[in-house]
Amino acid sequence: MGSSIRHIVWDWNGTLLDDNHAVVSAVNTVCTAFDRECIDIDEWRSVFSRPLLQCYERLLRRPLREQDWARIDMLYHEAYRTLLHTCGLAPGVPDALQEWATAGRSQSLLSMWFHDELVPLVTDMGLHPLFERVDGLRDEIGGGSKADHLRHHLAAQELDARDVVLIGDVLDDAYAAEQAGTHCVLVTTGVMNRAALEKSGFPVVDSVPEALTTFAA
Repeated sequence: MGSSIRHIVWDWNGTLLDDNHAVVSAVNTVCTAFDRECIDIDEWRSVFSRPLLQCYERLLRRPLREQDWARIDMLYHEAYRTLLHTCGLAPGVPDALQEWATAGRSQSLLSMWFHDELVPLVTDMGLHPLFERVDGLRDEIGGGSKADHLRHHLAAQELDARDVVLIGDVLDDAYAAEQAGTHCVLVTTGVMNRAALEKSGFPVVDSVPEALTTFAA
């Protein structure tokens, strides 16, 4: 990887945004609604995967119909939104991003959070000027893979995937990077544990500043 990297695509939830407590609380809202005992962050990390429908089927120990998934999506996001104001930036943010920008390199943000909510949130946190582009989910219901979104994100910026590293916190980020041909670094700050992340074969680190040390030159 090294100094060939010219552009970072950042993930948002669990990477730049420290929101684990809000995620677990929202998941437990779903658990309660489906008569499942509540969980903690370690249990959520052990079960989390995409597509999220299958993830919730394992969590709730039952097959889920289309109307079940729509209900889960509504319950989760309503509960998460009530705690979003309590979420801060991950350690090292925004300093690490500002240092990258000062070095004359570019970066962008690609999130599976809803685009119309993501942009004002990133703006309110003072990060928007640091990004060449900010893309969130434009579908009404989330839970799918990031791979196609990453391809479109790169194409919109006319980026060569070989010059790009995606920094995220889940295996779906690694899968998206593989499919798009970018590099990838995974951080342990989000909803997957180190052992699971290491199965990707990509570098795994414990913070955003440490992620930059794996390739910044």
